[in-house]
Amino acid sequence: MVTRRMMLASPLILSTSALGKTTAPQDAYLYIIWPTDGTHIKGAFWCRFGLRGMGVTHAGDKTPNTGHHHLLIDIDEPLEPDVPIPSDKKHLHFGTGQTEARIDLPPGPHTLQLVLGDADHIPFDPPLVSKKVRIIVS
Repeated sequence: MVTRRMMLASPLILSTSALGKTTAPQDAYLYIIWPTDGTHIKGAFWCRFGLRGMGVTHAGDKTPNTGHHHLLIDIDEPLEPDVPIPSDKKHLHFGTGQTEARIDLPPGPHTLQLVLGDADHIPFDPPLVSKKVRIIVS
């Protein structure tokens, strides 16, 4: 009986992981509206997110052609395309559909980059990733 349950569970697991990749429209474009590359910032600032060709929604919403923002701070490593985007001080999640956030970083150079996640925080296929913005906080 245990073997039978395992056999029944295996196709479900396979189909769930196969569905893990959410496709994005080819013309979708993700970008940081502000700050722009090279901006010198004094203290905390509002980071504004831009998205063209798709809609923004909350995490968990599986409406086609929608997702939610994740802001990567000082990240150089590539994301794994098949796993949820991490959530920590360098991977900020905006799962209620926010399109801007007040960011407070220590003084010095920093990089900012957006990644659009699907309902389950997994990058789209192909991944929607903004250009990296370099800023200096004083």
